[in-house]
Amino acid sequence: MIARSLHRLRAETRGSAVIEFAIAAPVLLLLLIGIYNMAWTAYLTIVLRGAVQAAARGDGLETANNVKADAYVTNIVKGVAPDATVAFKRMSYYDFADIKRAETWNDRNANGKCDAGEAYTDENKNGKWDADVGSNSNGGANDVVLYTATVTYKPVFIVPFMSGASDQRQMSATAVRKNQPFALQAKYGSAAGTCP
Repeated sequence: MIARSLHRLRAETRGSAVIEFAIAAPVLLLLLIGIYNMAWTAYLTIVLRGAVQAAARGDGLETANNVKADAYVTNIVKGVAPDATVAFKRMSYYDFADIKRAETWNDRNANGKCDAGEAYTDENKNGKWDADVGSNSNGGANDVVLYTATVTYKPVFIVPFMSGASDQRQMSATAVRKNQPFALQAKYGSAAGTCP
């Protein structure tokens, strides 16, 4: 009798789909949320990069309006991530080769820093040695500008049980462009100084 009951129980298939779905559903949902999260992040990245490129092209004109360009990028980003904050930075250089280059100095001890007593050339005319020769501005005629937008956002799709899934995240997009030659380009400074 017990053997017959066990045989009947093993042959019974009603309700097995519900149990299989109950086992598979959490895994499927986690997988879907993860895919949606990656797709949304990729979409935000593409939208940010496109907006920064478009704003940078307009910023290179003589009639450039930085506020309008930044507002354009912010509006585009907020269409995808409404609660995001966007910060902007512009660094202008004389030429493409100068991007993120330090001002020239006599590095006597070869440590890569301008130490006390080492002579330097104040190329950006701000009265001190800088590890980045660029100036924090939109530059002038023929200047090369590194335009960066940094977005801080919370993800829309939060993957449960994942460490840091709901933390704020950041992404940046950068565009390099050369201003139109609407005037003569200002030269770098040549005044000498001594590191403090």
